[in-house]
Amino acid sequence: MRGHRVVMKAPGGPEVLRYETYEVPPPGPHEALLRQSAAGLNYIDIQHRTGRYPLPSYPSPIGLEGAGVVEAVGSEVRELRVGDRVAYSSAPIGAYADLRVMPADRLVPLPATISEQVAAAFVTKGLTAHYLLFTTYAVKPGDVILIHAAAGGVGVLLGQWARYLGATVLGTVSTDEKAAVARAHGYHHVIVYGREDFVAEVRRLTGGKGVPVVYDGVGNDSFEGSLRCLAPRGLLVTFGTPSGAIPPFDLFRLNTMGSLYVTSPAFVTHTTDRAELLSRAEALFGAIQSGVLKLPPSRSYSLSDAARAHTDLQARRTTGSNILVP
Repeated sequence: MRGHRVVMKAPGGPEVLRYETYEVPPPGPHEALLRQSAAGLNYIDIQHRTGRYPLPSYPSPIGLEGAGVVEAVGSEVRELRVGDRVAYSSAPIGAYADLRVMPADRLVPLPATISEQVAAAFVTKGLTAHYLLFTTYAVKPGDVILIHAAAGGVGVLLGQWARYLGATVLGTVSTDEKAAVARAHGYHHVIVYGREDFVAEVRRLTGGKGVPVVYDGVGNDSFEGSLRCLAPRGLLVTFGTPSGAIPPFDLFRLNTMGSLYVTSPAFVTHTTDRAELLSRAEALFGAIQSGVLKLPPSRSYSLSDAARAHTDLQARRTTGSNILVP
């Protein structure tokens, strides 16, 4: 069977992405063949393309998130049937495709009310938001928390979910346009960091106390300021570095700044166990269906236009989530 996919010939700029026809193998005993409706566009794809997270060999396919319909299953697959609608956020890499084979135990069944396009746009970001809020730091009523990139794909989910949990939610963004997006998605106070000192604002809004947790998906540009926003024994959660890697850090500074904690939770650590994956997915889909999470519209790019999608994402021209559609 012939399909179409995007491959990268070597690490580099968006121009290394190439749209091609390829032979799709039949599913192995524990695999399923998917006809994909959409692939998710995530910042980790940029890290793979640029070589910051090197891939085993080149040329290489790209992409880790997608959704579609099961076309065929391997001889040992029992949980899935042909015609099932499913989504995933998992290796092996290669989500930028119209047809592909995936390990069956990585696929999550979709409720009837969740479209494949919505799943491809929000499964990675939604599962990330879930483990950040419920596992990395369990947000509770009365907490005042800070979230960077509040209008981003994860940020718009974190804001709404944290507010539902009873927190007062502070966020940072780069523009007034993004500030409006954040306010529409749960944030009580939004700081435009190009114009305001976010550390000073956080201290003002908390009466000088600081916050118990900062969720930082920006990286190098916000790391120092994030530490200075924390209350004693506060936790900095760094879960993305689009502004650049965080440089080596003297851990004793955490002592002198108030016995602070820093963690960097990985997606794979929280989703490898299938029972945990399904539990988190059930919580995410339930929050969407109940209206706790109101999803912003996704921007769609053609699969063959992946290079432009990467250019826009890397330049921070996008808000919310973005998908590639075959």
